[in-house]
Amino acid sequence: MWMGKTALITGVTGQDGAYLSRFLLERGYRVVGGQRRSSSLNTSRLSCLGVADDIEIVDIDLVEHANVMRTIEDVQPDEIYNLAAQSFVGASYEQPVYTADVDALGVTRILEAIRVINPKIRFYQASSSEMFGPARAAVQDEQSPFQPRSPYGIAKLYAHWITLSYRETWGVHACSGILFNHESPLRGRHFVTRKITSELAMLKHGRREAMTLGNIDARRDWGFAGDYVEGMWRMLQAETAGSYVLATGQARSVREFAQVAAQHLGFDLVWQGAGLDERGVDRKTNRTLIKIDPKFYRPADTHTLVGSPARAEDELGWRRKLSFEDMVGAMAIADDKQARDFAPAF
Repeated sequence: MWMGKTALITGVTGQDGAYLSRFLLERGYRVVGGQRRSSSLNTSRLSCLGVADDIEIVDIDLVEHANVMRTIEDVQPDEIYNLAAQSFVGASYEQPVYTADVDALGVTRILEAIRVINPKIRFYQASSSEMFGPARAAVQDEQSPFQPRSPYGIAKLYAHWITLSYRETWGVHACSGILFNHESPLRGRHFVTRKITSELAMLKHGRREAMTLGNIDARRDWGFAGDYVEGMWRMLQAETAGSYVLATGQARSVREFAQVAAQHLGFDLVWQGAGLDERGVDRKTNRTLIKIDPKFYRPADTHTLVGSPARAEDELGWRRKLSFEDMVGAMAIADDKQARDFAPAF
C-alpha cells in the first residue's frame, strides 16, 4: 500500500504537466496523470524528461461530471493540479463555447468533486495572466484589476473566482497560480515562442522558407516552465491557501525573442522596412527569415503584460532560476537538433 503522497495532474501530457510530473517524482510522490480519452496517447513530452514509465495514466474529461467524480474517488489524491485546458488564446476566439466548458466549468466540476469526496484534498488551479487584459499599471500583482478580452482569459477568470469561492465557502485548500507566460523546449509549436525557435531552426537547415509572424512588438513576461512548476507545488505546501503571481517582472517583445533565438542559431538578424512590410533579414546572407502577416494578429490583443512575483518570493520562497536569454537558447538548441535530425517530437 502506497504510504507517500499521491498527486493527480490533469493535462499531464502538456508542457507543464511533464515538468511537474518530474518535479513531484523526484520528491517521492505517486503521480497519476489525467488525460482526456483520445485515439492515441501522446506521452512524448513525458518521455523527453524520462518519466513516462513512472506515471499512472487515467482517463479524465473535464466536461463530464460523473467521470471527474469517479476518477477522483478511484485515485484518492492528496493533491490535484489542474493543468488541463483549451490553452491556446487564439483558438478561443474560434472555440469560445468549448473553451468555457473546459477552462471554466471544468474547474467547478473538480472543486465540487473535492467538496463531496474529500474536502482535505489540496487543489491547484492554473490561472493566467490573460485575466488582466489591457494593463492599467506597468506591473500586475495579486491586487490588480481583471479585465480580460479573449474568451480564454474570460473563462480563466471564472475558474479563478470559483476557486476562491470554494476556498472561502467550503474551506478547501484551493490555490490559484496566476502564471505569466512560461516557455520551454517542450512548448507546443502553435505558440509563438516555439514557432520562432522551431521554424528558425528549420530555416537554418534549409527545410523551409521564410516564417511569418503577427505583431512582433507585442510584449510578454516570459519565464521558464521548469521553474514555474516548483511555484505550483510550493502553493500547495503552504499552511494557508491563496492566489499567487508567478512571473519574471520583465517584459520582452516578440521581436526580442526572435533576435535572441536567431543569434543562438547562428543568424545575424536585422529588421528592414516598417509596418506590414517589415522583414527580418540575416545580415550575413541577406536572406529573408521573417515576414509579417496580419492574419496572425489577434482580434483584441493585449499589448503588454508584466507580473510581480514579490508575494510568491516573500511568502513561498519561490525564485526563478533560468534567465530569458538562457531559456530562449535552450529552446533554440533543442529545435536545432530536431531540425538537423528531422525528427520533431511534438
